[in-house]
Amino acid sequence: MRRTSAGVLAVLALLAAGCGFGLDQVLTATGRATFTPSPLLPVMLLLIAAATLALAWPVRRSLRGGARVDPFRAVHAATLARASSLLGALIAGFGAGLLVFLSTRPVPAQVGSTVAMIALIVGALVLVGAALVAEQFCTLPEEPDDREPDDPAP
Repeated sequence: MRRTSAGVLAVLALLAAGCGFGLDQVLTATGRATFTPSPLLPVMLLLIAAATLALAWPVRRSLRGGARVDPFRAVHAATLARASSLLGALIAGFGAGLLVFLSTRPVPAQVGSTVAMIALIVGALVLVGAALVAEQFCTLPEEPDDREPDDPAP
């Protein structure tokens, strides 16, 4: 399993930013209020980040202690970490698009809306960071038999 690349996260964030900006543009054009996420969403993102790290920690402890690593636990933790990093990038981009729309309007946005967007972006970035750390925790060392055939013998 390959690690999540920064390029994929950046592309997802840019696409989501365009969607967030477009959503608010459409809502405003149709006479509706702009989208403001729930204040609990950043808290939920932080809880997901903590759960991702908590699931990956036993794998790291096993790797560091030289004990046998349960491959299923490692794959589950790595999969959750990858999904969390992708989700965090999407939500951070979406929140950034919403924030850009709010900041480019001729009418100043309410402070509560701006703070909610900034909290959303920060929570999503914390989730991405925690997920990437958890993914690092689940990286198993290569075994000598896993070398490519063209690699020189040590």
